[in-house]
Amino acid sequence: MGNVLVCIKRVPDFSGEVLLAEDGQSADARFVGFTLSDHDSCAVELAVQLASTSGGQATVLTVGSPDSVEQLRSALGVGCAAAVLVEADPVALGPADVAREIAAVVRDHEAAGTAYDLVLLGNDAADSGDFQVGIRLAHELGRPVVTGMQTAAVTDGTVRLQGDGPEGRETYEVPLPAVVTVMEGGVEPRYPTITGRMKAKKIEIGTRPSAQAPAGSGRVRLTLPPPTPSSAELLGEGPEAAASVVDLLNRLGVGR
Repeated sequence: MGNVLVCIKRVPDFSGEVLLAEDGQSADARFVGFTLSDHDSCAVELAVQLASTSGGQATVLTVGSPDSVEQLRSALGVGCAAAVLVEADPVALGPADVAREIAAVVRDHEAAGTAYDLVLLGNDAADSGDFQVGIRLAHELGRPVVTGMQTAAVTDGTVRLQGDGPEGRETYEVPLPAVVTVMEGGVEPRYPTITGRMKAKKIEIGTRPSAQAPAGSGRVRLTLPPPTPSSAELLGEGPEAAASVVDLLNRLGVGR
């Protein structure tokens, strides 16, 4: 196997309550920073590992605003060798738009002599949760796709993939070139060292405009699930509560 392309997205770094913009089309990130989702971080790590073992190169790509350079440099700092920014308004893009932009980069790079045997993406975006880009990209490129995988190994033109499914551990083998979406849990993402960050600053990031005007997502609005209800049970006070505590432990099956 040769080169790997890994696609990432700049998302709000919500550590507490998630807020939505007034129009309901995106997450409100005014009071938080930005980061990569855990799925994307694992996809980057997997891309770097696969490229290093095959003698190829890992390239990181994002479709978004110029601010996304921050996330591209984070990926460069952990081992990606090149980066591409497709400049576009992320709020105006739908999953089909993103897939078409990635496919255009893959085709253009291949025409210029750089082919990608494997394209990795996070399984879903942490902000919009569309779950669609990987499948749409595979359709655009005419390649096989496997979603929700955690590990990958390449042998003789075939990629062997594993991930957790509803019935247990699942294993797939598909021919290259292929598209794979990655979930967390299979690899441990590394964090950029000071040396890695310094090297990343010296790498020129390729930028390009959108290949076509976005069609949009067709989304009416995002909604937040209702808060999980919580309750408390008063068992009593002092020694008088002992019997209630024992009864509760028995109901929970503790000590059985």
